[in-house]
Amino acid sequence: MICRIRWKEGGGVNYHTAMEIEFANGKKLRLVQGDITKIRVDAIVNAANSALVGGGGVDGAIHRAGGPGIMRELDAIRTQLGYCPTGSAVATGAGSLPAQYVFHAVGPVYHDGHHGEPAELEGCYRKCLELAEERGVRTISFPAISTGAYGYPGAEAARIATHTVARHLEKPETGVREVLFVLFDGGSYDLHAAIAAADFRNQIK
Repeated sequence: MICRIRWKEGGGVNYHTAMEIEFANGKKLRLVQGDITKIRVDAIVNAANSALVGGGGVDGAIHRAGGPGIMRELDAIRTQLGYCPTGSAVATGAGSLPAQYVFHAVGPVYHDGHHGEPAELEGCYRKCLELAEERGVRTISFPAISTGAYGYPGAEAARIATHTVARHLEKPETGVREVLFVLFDGGSYDLHAAIAAADFRNQIK
């Protein structure tokens, strides 16, 4: 992997303190601290539950900001599919959010890391990127899936997330050009930034 890491103080109106990893093909992975419901992208990823009925945290914030149309689409998906399995995701429109799509990803509840959690968490990111490619999405934002109420250790989750996304961005044929990890609080941002800096800096050629 050939990449360049830049620390960018400041940012946009709704985020700040961005760390940017630029790959040889010009694609970018960015870490920012901010509100995922206010940053304009083509697709926003929601940390959903398997019943697709809404909840707290990021899930609740996305539904509040996006309006009832998102839940109406999820109602139709539930009627057809019943639920969304852990490690997968479904797509809806974005309602009033500054995006075209919301991808509702169901992360694993953490037990001890030996019950398939790493593969399921990686599956969330891979599935969302697949949905993005299918829909011509060029910019996509992710929260820190499963690190809240589902209890996934932050450092392990951050490493899975950043490495899964980096592998996708390295592929020359992918249409996604920029991926944002939007971390709500400074502690989560600092953790992701430290892991990304250590892991990717060692791979610069």
